[in-house]
Amino acid sequence: MNSTGIRPGRHRTRGVRRPLAAACVLLAVGLIAAGCADDEAAGQAPEGWGELTTASVSVAHPPSFRARSDAERDRHNAAEARLTEDGRTVGTLTVQLDFTDADSAEQAAIGAEAGVALGSTLTKQSDVRVEGPEDVRDAKRVDFEFTSGGEGDNPPKGTRVSGVIITGLDTHRKTYAVRIDAAEGALPAADLDRIVESVTVR
Repeated sequence: MNSTGIRPGRHRTRGVRRPLAAACVLLAVGLIAAGCADDEAAGQAPEGWGELTTASVSVAHPPSFRARSDAERDRHNAAEARLTEDGRTVGTLTVQLDFTDADSAEQAAIGAEAGVALGSTLTKQSDVRVEGPEDVRDAKRVDFEFTSGGEGDNPPKGTRVSGVIITGLDTHRKTYAVRIDAAEGALPAADLDRIVESVTVR
C-alpha cells in the first residue's frame, strides 16, 4: 500500500503538494468496542480504542488497528495505523499535515479532492464540526468510493471501497486531512461516525 492506501489507479495532483494518505478502517465481525455507547463524549477516544496523535490533530481508531512507527509509515503521513486480515492490509487510518496551501476549509477540501486517486468517484462534500478551539471547528467532509486494484497487499481486485476525508485548518492556519477508507461491508456506519466525531484539532 502506498501513500494513498488501497489503490484504484494513478494519482492526480492538481496543485496538491503530495497525495493524501488513505485511512481505511475495518471492525472485525463480532468486535464491538466498549466505548461505542451513545453517551461517549465527542472528541474523546472510546474505551479500549487507540489514538493517533500529531502536533495539531488527533483521531481515535478501533483496537484492531496497529499504529505504525516513523520508520514503517509513508513519509507523507504524520500518523498512520493499519488493519491486516489474511495477510492483506484491509484498512488504514492516516493523518497528513500541511498537505496543500489553503486559506479556508473549503479550499482545503478542494485540495483533498485533488489528492484522491484517479478512478475514484467523488460522491459528496458536506460541512462538519470537529473538536477543538472554536475558530478551527468548521471543517469539510469529502466522501468518495472506488474499486480496489488488488495490487500488493491491497484487498482483492474488484473489492469496492468507500472513503471519507475530514479536512480543514488548524490553529496555525495550516491544512490537515484525516482519511478513512473501508472495504464494502467492513465498517458499521456507527463506528465510522465515532471515528469522525473523535477528530480533534489544535
